[in-house]
Amino acid sequence: MTDGATTWEDLAGRRVGVWGLGAEGRASVARLGAVGAEVIVVDEHPRAASAAIDPALLPPEGVRAADDAAMTALGTCDAVVKSPGISRYRPEVAHLVDQGVEVLGGLGLWLAGVDRSRVVCVTGTKGKSTTVAVMAHLANGLGVRAVACGNLGLVPWSPDAPQDVDLWVVEASSYQVTDFEVAPPVVAVTSLSPDHLPWHGDRPTYYRDKLSLCTLPGVRVCVASATSPEVVAHADDLGPNVRWVDEHTWPGPWAEALGLRGVHNTVNAAIARTCLNELGVVGADDDARVAEAAGGFAGLESRLETVAWHDGVEFVDDGLSTNVLPTLAAIDTFAGRRLAVIVGGADRDVDLTPLAVALAARPEPTLVLTAYTTGPAIESALRDEIAQRSGTTDPSTTEVRACDDLDEAVTVGADWARPDGVVLLSPAAASFDAFTDYRHRSATFRRAISALA
Repeated sequence: MTDGATTWEDLAGRRVGVWGLGAEGRASVARLGAVGAEVIVVDEHPRAASAAIDPALLPPEGVRAADDAAMTALGTCDAVVKSPGISRYRPEVAHLVDQGVEVLGGLGLWLAGVDRSRVVCVTGTKGKSTTVAVMAHLANGLGVRAVACGNLGLVPWSPDAPQDVDLWVVEASSYQVTDFEVAPPVVAVTSLSPDHLPWHGDRPTYYRDKLSLCTLPGVRVCVASATSPEVVAHADDLGPNVRWVDEHTWPGPWAEALGLRGVHNTVNAAIARTCLNELGVVGADDDARVAEAAGGFAGLESRLETVAWHDGVEFVDDGLSTNVLPTLAAIDTFAGRRLAVIVGGADRDVDLTPLAVALAARPEPTLVLTAYTTGPAIESALRDEIAQRSGTTDPSTTEVRACDDLDEAVTVGADWARPDGVVLLSPAAASFDAFTDYRHRSATFRRAISALA
């Protein structure tokens, strides 16, 4: 099912570079070895990369540092399989293309060669991981052997990937979609808001890249969120056949069995169920069967996850909210409750004004604790919003305090939220300014909670 798109098998006997040796890169080296390609491996951190892979899979020269010599070597390749984190708009990538080198992505290569009638792809700024996890869970509960993969974690072309799969449920990031030449019959878009601008360059390019999934060869229908204003505004980019979904699409209590919080997650669950229905999964249109299939869903870590109670205060880890949009949804989830929310992280050129407006307008007692790179900008924007409401008939009841780090924010938030409030980590920013990744940030949050005892 190639439709002329390049597959892993097409690289047999060719000279191929692997640029970036993360989870995908390691799987790519193994797959290229299996098809008989001549491999060059390049990574920013060659020593650490070498330690993470079986030496038997590497070429005699091992992993090359990503310097000028390595870029020259990549230029001698027939094709280069790059890591998703390496922007397609980097000058080095453009130079490779100008030299006639085919620059590819591992997920795109896999998708070109797999039976795409057994694949569904989900993209979106936020909500895609939850949608993918829910879809795979429901499918398995309905008797379909489904596996969640892609950006969610499992690399489907890895030697360790399962083989007895009826349905591959793929989370596709904007980084990965730019490498696709074809797509499966059913795709989904969960939400759209500015993100990853340094990688894509600007908002229009980010939107174009992400939504390109919907109009690739092979797509029959796009399942899209009717609750995302930006998705609705870009309806013309979703293809000719769109199934619009909101929280009322599948009425009934079936979604409650998943145990997810928030209207946004009800929409994500409805998108998942609609995709299964479009795929013809037996029972996907039966409320009773879906409700039974929904039972036992564990949810995803760091997504509105209650991690502790201390002195009557609920501590919620929403550390995967790395953008304004999911943080707004998280705040809405706690309507009616006293809320201390911890925000701030790496700067990705995202407009923080909507976050400040929503926090200043919250009617319940609210304490905003800012930290890290975007903390000062959020604090400044929020103070402006609070000041604008001062003296009006609807003054803000929101407070804002700057903190040095998560430890201080947790301590201050816990004291303020007693006796029955919530301390919510929902940063509205990436973690890479101060942490290895979101897991490191969430672990720090949890350790700070433990220290309260």
